Amino acid sequence: MAKKETASKTLKITQTGSPIRRTSDQRATLIGLGLNKMHKTVELTDTPEVRGMVRKVAHMVSVEG
Repeated sequence: MAKKETASKTLKITQTGSPIRRTSDQRATLIGLGLNKMHKTVELTDTPEVRGMVRKVAHMVSVEG
């Protein structure tokens, strides 16, 4: 039997806003996403947890994918 390819969809998330003057939970969310510097980009698996984190800091990130 042929193996099924699990093409898990990914999101490309780039930090576009500064966490200065933001609440501590928004800063923690950016760190949880792997973002800590302006214009840094990470690729994460498209899961409900990641989408929720992105929604929380949507004003500081841009998403492709």
